[in-house]
Amino acid sequence: MRTNSIKSIILPSLLLALMALMLSALAAPKWPEDNTVSPQPESESGGNWQESSSPTSDGLTVSGDGFDASYTLTLLDGDETLELTIAEYLQGSLAAEMPASFEPEALCAQAVALRTYVLRKCLAGPSDSHPEADVCSDSGCCAAWRSEQALRENWGEDSEANLEKIRSAIQATDGVCVSYEGSLAQTVFHSSSDGMTAGSGEIWSSVPYLTPVESPESSDDVPGYIQSVTVSTGDFKDTILSAYPEADLSGEPETWVSGTALTDSGRVDHITVGGVDIPGSALRTLFSLRSTSIDLELSGDGFIFTTTGYGHGVGMSQYGANTMARNGGSWNEILAWYYPGTQLVSAWDMVGQE
Repeated sequence: MRTNSIKSIILPSLLLALMALMLSALAAPKWPEDNTVSPQPESESGGNWQESSSPTSDGLTVSGDGFDASYTLTLLDGDETLELTIAEYLQGSLAAEMPASFEPEALCAQAVALRTYVLRKCLAGPSDSHPEADVCSDSGCCAAWRSEQALRENWGEDSEANLEKIRSAIQATDGVCVSYEGSLAQTVFHSSSDGMTAGSGEIWSSVPYLTPVESPESSDDVPGYIQSVTVSTGDFKDTILSAYPEADLSGEPETWVSGTALTDSGRVDHITVGGVDIPGSALRTLFSLRSTSIDLELSGDGFIFTTTGYGHGVGMSQYGANTMARNGGSWNEILAWYYPGTQLVSAWDMVGQE
């Protein structure tokens, strides 16, 4: 039974806050003492950081028993429902969503994006997909998450070093979320972009801070950045007609594709096939393509789809963030770049306002 959910947080009294400070001062810290990432930005340096009077937002209070799960969420992981602090959740999600080999500042930016994302999901109420839990570990529904045991099994001898980097990024950004005009922002992210991110209106509804911005990653930074897939003319025809039976593909293959329209970010808005305008997002789904940055041509072997980047393209590019960090960008600068017009605020200050 959950007795202290995110939706029922009551700010502690002054006495309890003083007691918590005394206990934390006496106990040994769980996270590494020497951060490998920059501290929370001061208002004069970051320009968008608002100081908080609230307690540590990730629910991490150090005691002899380890975590004190004062603030919790429920996670559906397969068939198991887990109750976790925000810090525990972020460890498993950050490690699952971004390689631990990435630059520390990129990991910090991802930690803030994930913290904002999961709190927004929790505050939105039960999902029809998993009414018994706030979030799930399926990246197709929520965000990816892996247990520490699974991470250790995957990382092997690199486990301690990788966990230290992940935990350091969470600690260094403890309590920080992204907001826009007083509400938690939609901090969506993707793997990599073709020189520019996509506007949310290209796929979903338009959001002021999810607009196209330049993204610095290239084929030198991203494995499999440019990929080609060849589909035989027969498979191409069958696949198109299965979704768009009104398309006229009775002529020669050379006549099937008659035009391409691009979005403001240079992705495919739609391709006209057999007289039917097929959205780039639908084409991506139909042929399991990596992105909607698509070049389509016909050859002797069939139709060749060449894609650049990976993911829907909206919000923060993970490889772009890593490139920015490698070039000296801080995590707050990365977030300000990919979510223009937003602010960094205290998580619990935001929770109290939602």
